[in-house]
Amino acid sequence: MPAGVVFVKQRLRRSQLVTPDQHPLRAVLETIGPESCPGSLNFHCHTVCSDGSLEPVALIEQATARKLSHIAVTDHHSIAAYEPMLDWLDRARTRGVNTPTLWSGMEISCILQGCLVHVLALGFTPGHPALMPYSSGDAAVGAPLRAGEVRKAIHNAGGLAILAHPGRYRLSFSVLIDEAAELGFDGGEAWYDYDMQQHWACTPLICESIDQQLKNLGLLRTCGTDTHGLDLKGR
Repeated sequence: MPAGVVFVKQRLRRSQLVTPDQHPLRAVLETIGPESCPGSLNFHCHTVCSDGSLEPVALIEQATARKLSHIAVTDHHSIAAYEPMLDWLDRARTRGVNTPTLWSGMEISCILQGCLVHVLALGFTPGHPALMPYSSGDAAVGAPLRAGEVRKAIHNAGGLAILAHPGRYRLSFSVLIDEAAELGFDGGEAWYDYDMQQHWACTPLICESIDQQLKNLGLLRTCGTDTHGLDLKGR
């Protein structure tokens, strides 16, 4: 069983939650580069549980068939896809199938520097009360919508807080990344297809700039296809 799988399955008691600095997902994220997605790692994709086209089991079957090493499904304000995928993986492993490591994930809307942005929550404990305001299918309102509150809730649930696609907002990514760092975010989505091509490919100049800024700040970098369609190799 790969390192961290016991944590990923969320069988731990809440008293056993690790701090962000100790999180087992960190070791995976520290290996990420422009070549990691979509063939090996994918930490941003969607199912029918929010606005995607794939059923949860169909998505994890595809990820397994394509021999991904690690994956997180990040439906908007929902973790409904997680348990069906986890159950399918358990059955597949008993048959000797080599499967990806599944990490819990969710995409959460929040306000950062007065700008509406998305945050990827990764590797948290599903069902943790800290994330209840964010997992009902709709964005939070009032104080819980603030980026700092979202970061705090993700950390309280044992997860990592990642600024999603920093180059897609009305404010520049440099401003947003700096502010996210000040608020204690763990990282940002460095490798992303801003051109939204049929077959995923990171957008060189903007992704390289985002990656470098995150590195300079000592933050983690992630990658993901942001798939909403039927093919994990595209958006």
